[in-house]
Amino acid sequence: MVDSREHAVHWAAMISTTLLANLTREKLQQLLGGYVEQLLGGGVDDARQVGRSMVEHDFISSATLEQSLSYLGEHELLTPGQLAALAAGYAEGLRDRTLDQQEISRTAAINTMRRAENAVRASEAKFRAIFQSSAFPIVVVDLEGKIIDVNEALLTMLDYKREDMRKITGRELAHPDDREALREIGQTLITTDLDHIRVEKRMIRSDGETIQTHMAISLVREEENAPPYFVTMIENMNEMRALQTQLVRQSLNDMQTGLPNRAQFLGWLEGAVGTKGPEALALVQVDIDGFRGVNDAFGHEAGNRVLNQVATHLRAVFSEVGKVARIGEDEFGVLIKDPRDVLGVIALVEEFTARLEEPIWIGSHGVGVTTSVGIVARAARGGDAVDLLRAADVTVGWAKRDGKAQWALYDKDRDLRDKESYALAASIPGALEEGQFRVDYLPVYSLTDGSMMALEAKIVWHHPVHGVLCPNMFMDQSSANGMIVRLVHWALSEACAQAASWYSVLGSATPVLAFDLPPRLCQEPELVAEVARVLDRTGLPASLLRFELHERLPALLNDEQMEELTILAERGVGLVLDQVNGGNVGVDRLRLLPLSGVKFTGAVVHGLDSGANRVDESASVALLQWASILRLPLYAEDVRTDAEAARLASLGVTGGQGPHFGPPLLASDVSTLLLS
Repeated sequence: MVDSREHAVHWAAMISTTLLANLTREKLQQLLGGYVEQLLGGGVDDARQVGRSMVEHDFISSATLEQSLSYLGEHELLTPGQLAALAAGYAEGLRDRTLDQQEISRTAAINTMRRAENAVRASEAKFRAIFQSSAFPIVVVDLEGKIIDVNEALLTMLDYKREDMRKITGRELAHPDDREALREIGQTLITTDLDHIRVEKRMIRSDGETIQTHMAISLVREEENAPPYFVTMIENMNEMRALQTQLVRQSLNDMQTGLPNRAQFLGWLEGAVGTKGPEALALVQVDIDGFRGVNDAFGHEAGNRVLNQVATHLRAVFSEVGKVARIGEDEFGVLIKDPRDVLGVIALVEEFTARLEEPIWIGSHGVGVTTSVGIVARAARGGDAVDLLRAADVTVGWAKRDGKAQWALYDKDRDLRDKESYALAASIPGALEEGQFRVDYLPVYSLTDGSMMALEAKIVWHHPVHGVLCPNMFMDQSSANGMIVRLVHWALSEACAQAASWYSVLGSATPVLAFDLPPRLCQEPELVAEVARVLDRTGLPASLLRFELHERLPALLNDEQMEELTILAERGVGLVLDQVNGGNVGVDRLRLLPLSGVKFTGAVVHGLDSGANRVDESASVALLQWASILRLPLYAEDVRTDAEAARLASLGVTGGQGPHFGPPLLASDVSTLLLS
């Protein structure tokens, strides 16, 4: 449900500096809150009423309207039709306000003229000044249609000279098809008590061009012996409608790049998935990588140059086959109707990314720009525009997670798997409350004497629907949404408490408790304090706790976060570099951590099995020999065979774990092994 109060606060913040009205912030927010509720609960007529109401409350600055349309469009509070109706209502309110003010001026002028004729002729000059200086065209005609007087504004609008007015009648200024209707209006004013009537009628310029106008026709009755006459004030509706069109265009286009904005793009999508839309479509979403970094490093003007450059390349590549729009701060969308094939769309995307290889020069800096691109290709009719955008956004997320500066193609099965993972991660707090999690322990055995060296804690989820879930089914997504912090804190407390109970019996013979420390936890500013609280509460010595860190972790942490890990090591907690599988380990960052061991996995371990490929074997041997230079204990996980265990031992690996040594154990089973 949309919070009208929140939107009112943000809307008020955007327009407060543009207002000419004297309103307190509280009254302004209250008024805008009512507008939001009226707009969300109504249609185009309600939007039109809101536009008129804004003028009635003195929101008459063009900047106020521009900011309001921008806010309502960017936050998708209104449809394009409602935005246009709001702009139209605003224009109508402004027109009526101006006409009312001009009519007041006209009445005052006529009254002044009437008193001047009875008093002194000099007063007529004052009326003439008002009459002639009015921005609105005015024509005065007698009851027979003879032109008595016109002001300069009317001559300018119709492109006549003053002497031309002596040769024509007021009737001839009107469009032939509207002359009879105007004559009837005049008769109505003469024969009734009405003072004035407002109508929309057409007029003819001297060159024959038709002008749509809004007329305020008044009958002025003088003294008893003076004949009445008509005073008609005229507004050029062509100009008003041009302004209205411009306002609508501004509400549907991005001011920075000139591209259509998100509101217009959503309208395209809605049309594309309708019954009269194309058979198929392709939606391409483009996100600029590191855009905030460009703004922070070089300023917003540099960021604007990047936006314009990306927009230019998108136009050049896609304008002939699709529609391009800016749909977010650093996001662009392309809609392609009935694409020839998916490979053709991919080729266009690659052409676009190739154009970005040339850097943008900002001063002496050649700034490189890369983008992550999501491609969704599917049948169009009967689809859902919101779901299309969600699919594109998800696909861009895959491209970013896979390393950025690349494109990804939407995969329905992967999306379903991700949805399940996100749903699992979101339900972690409830599962913790209901006691669905437990900690199992995977033994780590010495490869020399077979003794149990350590126990690696493994979080297991007894899900009521999906059954027993291992960590790799929910840990990644829980890291993405932040739930991993609470889950790991709970698991660390549980495991340390269990290890402390074994320590109370075994003392120094207690196996070390190994615990995977995800990167998200290493970025917590209170890591050291949290670990200290757990150790103090459970009574487990720091020397019996060992954190296992992913091999990519050193490259992800800043100096302050690396310092937190160093403090843990200085207090006796072990740090082991985990999941080393032959990839590129950042040795320069690795030196900054006081490691107490390195654990190998995957191809490094399996390359030592009997019958393994010689190339794989030589690579494994070379890596383990290199690791021996570190003079740290070496460990191996996922050891599957006796041959792997034997070769690992011969190459200096201290401990191993995996299927060869047995599965994870319940805490009670570990107690039986240790204490029997």
